[in-house]
Amino acid sequence: MEYLADFILFLAKTVTLIGGVAILVALVTAIGQKAKKMHKGHLEITRLNEHYEHLQNDLKHALFDKEQLKKEAKEEKEKAKLEKKAKKNKEADEAIKPRVFVLDFHGDIKASAVKSLREEITAVLSLADKERDEVVVRLESGGGMVHSYGLAASQLKRIRDKGIKLTVTVDKVAASGGYMMACVANHIVAAPFAVLGSIGVMAQLPNVHRLLKKHDVDIELHTAGEYKRTLTMLGENTEKGRKKFIQDMEDTHELFKDFVKAEREVVEIDQVSTGEIWYGQKALSLNLIDEISTSDEYIYQKVDEADLVQIEYVMKKGVADKLGLAAESALDNTLMKWWGRFNTSRFFS
Repeated sequence: MEYLADFILFLAKTVTLIGGVAILVALVTAIGQKAKKMHKGHLEITRLNEHYEHLQNDLKHALFDKEQLKKEAKEEKEKAKLEKKAKKNKEADEAIKPRVFVLDFHGDIKASAVKSLREEITAVLSLADKERDEVVVRLESGGGMVHSYGLAASQLKRIRDKGIKLTVTVDKVAASGGYMMACVANHIVAAPFAVLGSIGVMAQLPNVHRLLKKHDVDIELHTAGEYKRTLTMLGENTEKGRKKFIQDMEDTHELFKDFVKAEREVVEIDQVSTGEIWYGQKALSLNLIDEISTSDEYIYQKVDEADLVQIEYVMKKGVADKLGLAAESALDNTLMKWWGRFNTSRFFS
């Protein structure tokens, strides 16, 4: 009996100990997960001056002989000494190099990259000097949903509102919602064959009502509000709903036109808001852009006069996130092919 009592006491202590450890582990795990949620990403900084210098040095070592390399090394050493003396000079404080912050935006239909863009802009605005610094956004987008690209454009507008020079460079395409973003910039640079414009709105959806009716399938749609649903994929569409849908698109187009005109006063808005696209050189003549150049050329020409800093906010992604992004990308590509290029600002009412 005494043995049984001792065993029960030992068992109770063991259970209590295991329970305490389990609770402690659960608390630590919960804290760790909360910390992860609070820190979902981080900034990656690349000093482009150093990057370009490494490229140049690699090429020199491949092409120059020993004598040439020795001469180059001596010149670099002398240059470094002069720069060191200049830094010690009090007057050097008045000649601090301007900084060029380089951001990238690759847009899909939902402008998903705005999640990183907003963090990058917040970081830049915490340090940028409006008197000497510049933000360059390398933009690539064929457009997408109105509200998504409206938010992306508003993020870029934060830079302009702080009085900091904003330059957008376009190497391939900035159309529809992409151009909505680009027009916010003080200066727009595009490659000769980059696609610009598409200041228009479109929507397209299939309707299988007749097919369902043929097979005796009924679809019921109940709404509260006269225009809660104007067009539908499955039900029978009415002329009244169709007219309302078109009117909504026209209203959205007017908002788009007003936004472009307000941000870029040099354009003749009625001339460029037809939904057409133009390549770089023609876009320049229509004042849709300010300069013909690639992003590489525009940035590299500042390598001697400014500190070039590329900033990227990298989101932490688990396996599920990566699979989800792959599925979204596949869906985006399908939708872009189905609904057409460059005119995907609006899909459904």
